[in-house]
Amino acid sequence: MKKTIYIIRHGETDLNKLGIVQGRGMDSSLNEKGLEQAEAFYQAYKQIPFDKIYTSSLKRTHQTVQKFIDSKIPWVQYPGLDELGWGIHEGKESTEELTSHFHTLVTQWRAGELHHKFERGESPLEVKERQLIVLEHLIEENSDQNILICMHGRAMRLFLCLLTNRPLAEMDEFPHSNTTLYKLGYDGKELHILEFNNTNHLNKLSEF
Repeated sequence: MKKTIYIIRHGETDLNKLGIVQGRGMDSSLNEKGLEQAEAFYQAYKQIPFDKIYTSSLKRTHQTVQKFIDSKIPWVQYPGLDELGWGIHEGKESTEELTSHFHTLVTQWRAGELHHKFERGESPLEVKERQLIVLEHLIEENSDQNILICMHGRAMRLFLCLLTNRPLAEMDEFPHSNTTLYKLGYDGKELHILEFNNTNHLNKLSEF
């Protein structure tokens, strides 16, 4: 069955605003700006007859799509959609040393060395394994035609690679900001991107 899949990143949190590392281990809430972004997305897409909502297990994704959830659309939380774990760096401010370590790690990933990770963190290959479980549910035969997914920046980049059959090393080809939208179509065999990094719903906000 054909499906249309709307994938958005969660709204802004204070940790986003302050540049503090926020991965799977940080269950932070949306700040005022993040709630405004969530409201803007809701107003722009509330007319879509969503059949199912998928979120990660972290509350910043729940809060971003809360109004859709409140409208009684079936909702499932998948830990497989959680953000990549940044290990010992989670909750820490971005220092020059941390930035250097991060750039080294991303350079390794871009070179296809996807097993690398921070201490006590996750690698892209490990995230892929938990995302494959979600992918199976996403494309299984059922009556769900319009699906809304809310997840996290780095995890979303990896998931988009997985959905479009691109190498994980190309994850940075998918830019994102808070509540950015990627819309995909599934024809029963393959997924294709219909809208790329769409933030039009934020145009009426003074800053985003």
